[in-house]
Amino acid sequence: MILCLDIGNTQIFGGVFDGEKLRLRFRRNSRTGASSDEIGVFLRSVLRENDIDPKLVRQISLCTVVPEVLHSVKNACAKYFNLNPFILQAGVKTGLKVRYKNPLEVGPDRIANAIAGAHLYPNQNLLIIDFGTATTYCAVTADKTYLGGVITAGVRISMEALESRTSRLPSVEITAPVTCLSQTTVESIQAGLYYGNIGQAKEIISRIQNEVFSGQRPHVIGTGGFASLFAKASVFDEESPDLVLTGLHTALRMNS
Repeated sequence: MILCLDIGNTQIFGGVFDGEKLRLRFRRNSRTGASSDEIGVFLRSVLRENDIDPKLVRQISLCTVVPEVLHSVKNACAKYFNLNPFILQAGVKTGLKVRYKNPLEVGPDRIANAIAGAHLYPNQNLLIIDFGTATTYCAVTADKTYLGGVITAGVRISMEALESRTSRLPSVEITAPVTCLSQTTVESIQAGLYYGNIGQAKEIISRIQNEVFSGQRPHVIGTGGFASLFAKASVFDEESPDLVLTGLHTALRMNS
């Protein structure tokens, strides 16, 4: 079995592959300062609670946009699984031609998404929208060229900014309201977050479509923790919640 970990600014998103099948997926809050023992105990516990013997994990593949946690995660893998993890980072095989001016600036989670997209949707122009802590847009051509993308504040960041930078606006549940025009402060914030992100996404998709793909709509994939919030909003063509895990699994095989 292969354990895959996407360690983000807000959450650790993990999964266990049994062959090609994703047998388990899990999330937990991530925070800097967590010790290798905290991480290792959690990983072994979540496997056991889902009837997976940690001893069956033969390989670990991970990526992170939080470099300061990498040392603890590597030590956790060594101590609790006796494994040296594969880390998706600069210098490994990806199967992509990265056209970023400085390829080192591209987040490894974005590269994992692009690897998975090229693997799952071959010979198609793609636009991958990852609704996470930040919302990222990544354009990938049919010949597996990573062209670049767009980064905006994520849904939760926007909500927390309203709460922390104003005196009277509260924290709200992030949900899809029935109507845009609202008669309460809570519903007004919810509408702004939801419909504001939909409008933003449609504008960015349209501009990338015209700038990069000669006006032809690419296959738009939604992924990330908040993708399901927009599943019925006609923003993307398909939701692929496990895209980053599939990318980590595919990258590991490329580099084995």
